[in-house]
Amino acid sequence: MKLTHIEHLGIAVKSLDEAIPFYENTLGLKCYAIEEVAEQKVRTAFFKVGQTKIELLEATDPESAIAKFIDKKGEGIQHVAFAVEGLQENLDELAAKGVRLIDAQPRKGAEGLNIAFVHPKSTFGVLTELCENPNK
Repeated sequence: MKLTHIEHLGIAVKSLDEAIPFYENTLGLKCYAIEEVAEQKVRTAFFKVGQTKIELLEATDPESAIAKFIDKKGEGIQHVAFAVEGLQENLDELAAKGVRLIDAQPRKGAEGLNIAFVHPKSTFGVLTELCENPNK
């Protein structure tokens, strides 16, 4: 694996409109981007803390993964994302080691990143996202 840093922590929330003020007014962070990722049925809001980002995730469809997560577990940390170099190579390496993947091929995510998820059954219960910036 070629992990470079924690790219972001994904936090499922019922409402961006309700959650953003906490991060801005209470924690003093600045929301620098809000984006809808239609393919994933989610709206995202991003904050930066040092090199790491916080991604708030709001479902846009009751059948989305975020809506189902909130229904089952409530609001809270939904995933951890690591930045990698060579996303497809890392996925191939994980698959060869018997790691269960949700995505065997990268797909487009928020902020123009290529992303893929590793199944939490292979990561001790933590949904893990691997991200690669295609422009680097």
